[in-house]
Amino acid sequence: MDKYINPVNKLILASNSKLDLRYDRWSAKHAYHGIGDASSKKWIANILPVELLTRSIKKAVESIVTLTESDFRFKIFPDNIETPNYGDNWGRFANYIEINNRAIAKMVGDKCTDGILSAIKMLPAIPPSAKSWANCIILSQVFPIIYGEGYNKPVWEENSVYGMKLNAGFSENIIANSLLNNISAEDQLRAFNDLAHFRGIKTGFRMIISEDQLKVAHRDGSDENFRWWKADHQELYIRKCVKLINLGFEAIFFDSAKHIGGYDCGNYTGVGALPQYHQMQYILNEIRSRTGRGDLSFVGEKSSDDFERYRLMGLNAGTAFVPVDDFDTVKYWSDNMKYSRDYAPGVEVSNDNDEGGRSYEERLHRIKNCFFGFTYPSDKLPSFMQMEDLFPLRYDTNTHHLMMTNPSYSTDGTPESHWENLFTKEDGRYYNHQVGEIFAYALNQ
Repeated sequence: MDKYINPVNKLILASNSKLDLRYDRWSAKHAYHGIGDASSKKWIANILPVELLTRSIKKAVESIVTLTESDFRFKIFPDNIETPNYGDNWGRFANYIEINNRAIAKMVGDKCTDGILSAIKMLPAIPPSAKSWANCIILSQVFPIIYGEGYNKPVWEENSVYGMKLNAGFSENIIANSLLNNISAEDQLRAFNDLAHFRGIKTGFRMIISEDQLKVAHRDGSDENFRWWKADHQELYIRKCVKLINLGFEAIFFDSAKHIGGYDCGNYTGVGALPQYHQMQYILNEIRSRTGRGDLSFVGEKSSDDFERYRLMGLNAGTAFVPVDDFDTVKYWSDNMKYSRDYAPGVEVSNDNDEGGRSYEERLHRIKNCFFGFTYPSDKLPSFMQMEDLFPLRYDTNTHHLMMTNPSYSTDGTPESHWENLFTKEDGRYYNHQVGEIFAYALNQ
């Protein structure tokens, strides 16, 4: 195989398909369009995730190129894909959508794999960015977890994505090991990023910062507990973030960032020490400096009630500060923060701790407030949502449960059955249609 071929075409060949791309009539038939000046923006809605997850990688790529904003029909996936350009401070205004790529991975027996391929297959159903702000996918997992890596477990057995192992490559839950002879793990991640960027979507990943939830792997010995006071551990953490940025990611969501430097630790629910304030400033600056990327977005979980503290730390957005159920309050904070162009607190439909129970109507109302709670679109607050806010999960699970555990919901041992049963059925399809209608108007902002 030509070592210079682009990652997407490498992935197509590795999947035993030919490079020539055809117009995907199924995608065209299910395409939604933006309203007004955004009419050229397209994505798939009024669907169930299983309809995408059971398609081949070749079909996923053909769907993505069919949904291009131009009328040009690509016969082969192009080289030199660039991220959509919304300026250096795009992260302060973005809409972040976290996709639990482990939950939608391929479940065969007790094995879990190919999560990045499933994330690629879902890309056609993620709306592209709006006129004034970017949509950004955050992947829940890229690095190995401490317990249960590469396996699904019963619904009651914990194997949390909040326990992360560094210096052990990439997660077996996420990488397609069966393709490694023909495409590296790094190129699989590059392919995801190129396809997302081609869709007009930015990308990022979740990182843990609680030191007792981190391990350092060693080839010739036992895993070592991560410690922020160890210079080599801090350096390893920086290098791993830099590596992912160099593979095409451009945002990092830092779990428990509110409590960095010992702030408000009475409400801290993580395990272990956090980096010091000046230490985190150094880490973020190093990531930007070493990647040569002044346009990265760093998001802090709940880091939003002391605005200057988090802005000076180097963050671009914080979550869960503004009460999202009240439109006027969202609009008030949008107006209040309009002169702060590099950092703002955010609103959220739901977060990774969501334990379900929220009605479809409430979720839709929250999405509307996130997308329209402003005087001018250029002053929009950053917003956050989860996979479930686009594609509702089955009723006996929730976002947080799938972050803490990794069950297969297959009734016959096949991955297709898991994908079918992980999400709700026809009511979920109609909900996805309603979300699509909201996005159609939002993309014109």
